[in-house]
Parts: sequence; C-alpha cells; structure tokens
Amino acid sequence: MAFMRSHSNASSGMGVAPNIRETFVELQMKKAFRYVIFKIEEKQKQVVVEKTGATTESYDDFLASLPENDCRYALYDFDFVTGENVQKSKIFFIAWSPSTSRIRAKMLYSTSKDRIKHELDGFHYEIQATDPSEVDIEVFRERAH
Repeated sequence: MAFMRSHSNASSGMGVAPNIRETFVELQMKKAFRYVIFKIEEKQKQVVVEKTGATTESYDDFLASLPENDCRYALYDFDFVTGENVQKSKIFFIAWSPSTSRIRAKMLYSTSKDRIKHELDGFHYEIQATDPSEVDIEVFRERAH
C-alpha cells in the first residue's frame, strides 16, 4: 500500500529523458527517422529512446523492434497516398503492452503514458496494442485515410 500512498509518484509515472522531445521533432519536422522506440529505464526512473529506425527501414523492421514479451512506446511515421493521389504522412503513437509482459511493466508503462504523450505533442493517432494484429499495417491504413 505504500505505493498507493505516494499518490504523486503513482499517477505521474516515470520522468522523460531530455532528448525525447528533440527526437520527436527530428521525426516530425526533419523526417530523420521512420520510427522511434522508447523504453522505461527503471534505474534512471525515466523513459528513454531505445532505438531509431532509418527512413529506409520497412514496417516489418519496425515490428521486429517491438519486444515479444515487454512493453514499449513507439512513434511511427506512416507514409501513404490519398485517393486524390496526394502523398501524405501521419505520425502514430503506439503503446505496446503485450499480454505476455510482466504485470509490473504493464503498470509502469500505463502510469507513464500520459507523461510521454505530453512530450510528444503533435502525433496524429494513438494505438494501444497487446498483440501484433493490433499494429498490423492495415490498421494504420484505415486510421490514416
């Protein structure tokens, strides 16, 4: 119960590394990355950038970067062509929380999600995913159009 008593800690979750906003702007404005994977470093008590994916990387490369049994946050810059043949791009925020991950990890990622979303202000869509089918490329296509 000590965890619940320290209400400010429980509700705010982990801190966010200083370079997270900067990395987001590089993805959003400069198109420097196709995707960014974030993880919680418990010892540092903050969310950090774990990996960035080059613009040449595929959607499959992105999926392969999501661990099978652990939670992550991710941003994915989804390029598509509209029905009017216009090239567009939408940024998705993904809260990856597989059902096989530890309960503690699910709790940490859940309580820290609002904090990182605040830092990443400017993404277009949010997806909460517990298995690969929920982050299928078709899900992105449907949401983006």
